[in-house]
Amino acid sequence: MVIKVFLASSSGSTAIKKKQQDVVSFLDALKVDYTELDIACNEQNRMWMRQNVPEEKKPSNGIPLPPQIFNEESYCGDYDTFFDAKEDNRVYTFLGLPPPPGSKEVPVEERNGGSHREEEEGEREGEGGEAEDEETEGDTALAEEEDEEEAEGEEDNEEEAQAEEEEDQEREDLRSEVTVTSSTESLIVIRSHVKTPHYLPPHQRSLIPSFSANIFIPPQL
Repeated sequence: MVIKVFLASSSGSTAIKKKQQDVVSFLDALKVDYTELDIACNEQNRMWMRQNVPEEKKPSNGIPLPPQIFNEESYCGDYDTFFDAKEDNRVYTFLGLPPPPGSKEVPVEERNGGSHREEEEGEREGEGGEAEDEETEGDTALAEEEDEEEAEGEEDNEEEAQAEEEEDQEREDLRSEVTVTSSTESLIVIRSHVKTPHYLPPHQRSLIPSFSANIFIPPQL
């Protein structure tokens, strides 16, 4: 790749001469290979430069002034864009050249790649954080479910214990209360009273009557 710098060797403008000298001196300092093309004494160079400068980069009168810089056939820019690139430490990018080893300038590809890598790392960290949050939420939900199951188990145990107590009480109520008394006539009176369970329906309660009986036992000889 050859850098082309279009100059006007016999320009009467001090400003143009200063800009041209600034570009050439900086390229020499960077040891960049370039070719000077004079438009003052070569009409072909003048026409080629005017035809290849993009329309949007031309001044209002349509005639671009030197210095104009190209990389082969590709337009790089004029002095103003060159100066901005120099101030931003990206002259090699401006010229379309890879920076040499040890240069402070980072190639566009690496700069974009680095940004892309940073974005990917940020996304991975974000996904890792979301996964950790999901695991924490899952552990919390599991612990809550275990606590609920334990509470339900305790309630079931209490209900079972209460039911057993009620059943025991009902069995006690259903037991016959027997009173045995003796008299001089050797008469034993047995009285039994059966309580009607409170949980039976009315039509079944009538089937369990209270009763009493007199039983005669002959005296022993």
